[in-house]
This record gives sequence, structure tokens and C-alpha cells, in this order.
Amino acid sequence: MSEASRPAPTPFSIFGLAPAFRIDAERLEAAYERAILKVHPDRFAGRSAAERRVAEQWSARINEAHAILADPVRRAAWLCEAAGTPVEAETNTRMPPDFLLAQIERREALESAKTLDAVEALLAQAGDEARRLEAEIAAAADDEKNWPKAADAARRLMFLQRFIGEAKKARGAFL
Repeated sequence: MSEASRPAPTPFSIFGLAPAFRIDAERLEAAYERAILKVHPDRFAGRSAAERRVAEQWSARINEAHAILADPVRRAAWLCEAAGTPVEAETNTRMPPDFLLAQIERREALESAKTLDAVEALLAQAGDEARRLEAEIAAAADDEKNWPKAADAARRLMFLQRFIGEAKKARGAFL
């Protein structure tokens, strides 16, 4: 097979992982370290400009693959897209009403939080919900191959991650 007709590497294949939502984080990190060391600039210092450019391109590919796999939302989105069911986070804003109501209440609680403990409690609750959503994505993607269900859970997790980021900023105001 010629280089041009070979399929592009996937984030999973770059690290020798099977495409799945459930991944071993330690194995990913070890594979990332091995891959990035192979294209480190020091290894190509005495090489031609073309070889250095290829190493830089591979470094960018490796870093992007790692970013996708290390982030549960991006990993879920990649898997859903590869299965033909894009997450469509920007265009598909359908959310279950109970989820939306819970998010409104959570945001209001964050805005009115007067203590570090109150913010920490909201972060803990959101973290628990994020872990439940990750488990839902894993079951839908890896076990059931139910891509619409996985995409829906990924959209909810994305929404929740935004809240967690805002809550961490609010926590910083107390520290």
C-alpha cells in the first residue's frame, strides 16, 4: 500500500489503543510519552529541514491525539463521529428538561454561594454527575454501540464541564 493510500492514523492508533470510550489513562500517558520522545526536536537537530518539519507535524498530531483521548467529551465526540453520529454540540441544543432545570438551579446556587464550602459542595455534586455521565457514555458507546445515546450523554457532559470550569473559577475567588 502506498503512503498516499494508507488511511490516516486515528487518535487511538497513534497510541496503539483500541477505539473505545473506556481507556486506561496510565497506558495512554505511557504511550504518549513514548510517541512524543520519538519526534522530540533534539532527535532531529542535525537532520534536514524536511525531516525536522515532518517531526514537528508528527509532534502536533501526537499532541492533538492525546488531547482528544485525555478529555472524555472529546473522546466521546470522536467515537460518535467515527460511528456516523456526530455530537453536534453547536447545533443540537436538545437537552432533557430535568437536566436543564438542574443546571439552572446549580448555576443559581453558584451565583449565590457565599462560602468556599458551598462552592466545594457544588463542585463535588457536579463531579459525581460527570462521573455518572462518563459511565453512561461508556455503556452506550462500548457496550451497546448506541451512538445517539452516547452523543446525547456527551452533550450533557460538555454542558456540565463548562459549569465545573466556572465553579473552579469561583472557588479561586475564595482562595
